[in-house]
Amino acid sequence: MNLAALIRDVPDFPIPGILFRDITPLLRDPAGLKQAIEQMAEPWREARVDLVAAMEARGFMFGAAMATLLGAGFVPVRKPGKLPWRTKSVTYSLEYREDVLQIHEDAVRPGERVLVVDDVIATGGTAAAVVELIDQLGGVVVGVQFLIELADLKGRDLLKNHQVNSLITY
Repeated sequence: MNLAALIRDVPDFPIPGILFRDITPLLRDPAGLKQAIEQMAEPWREARVDLVAAMEARGFMFGAAMATLLGAGFVPVRKPGKLPWRTKSVTYSLEYREDVLQIHEDAVRPGERVLVVDDVIATGGTAAAVVELIDQLGGVVVGVQFLIELADLKGRDLLKNHQVNSLITY
């Protein structure tokens, strides 16, 4: 199946000049969603992943399912005010604004092996922020997995010390 055929281009969203890659058609297609999750998990099957950390909100859709396939736990990384326990925070830059992400301070124990998952890598700021949070907690980032990579934005550059995989590259 051609997963890229299930991605819709939405020009000028969320602001003018941004071409948004909309994954909702893929999410509503049972075979496409299953294939995407299985292919995203495949490179990590032998990596001894303890936890999958995924970012709010679209990363959750892939990360939790991948954690189940990998026999790992799931760690949600969220925007401020969404997690009910004590948190660690990091501020990062997107291609069109700054934002903050948080993780529970006890979500990752020192030495635990963590796979970071999101739907899209653009400038790499969001994934780099999650890597920073995992590092703050003493976890070991085994790699970073995306459904989509926007290669011209060079997001991999912020993750150069980690294995980075993506299924679809634009």
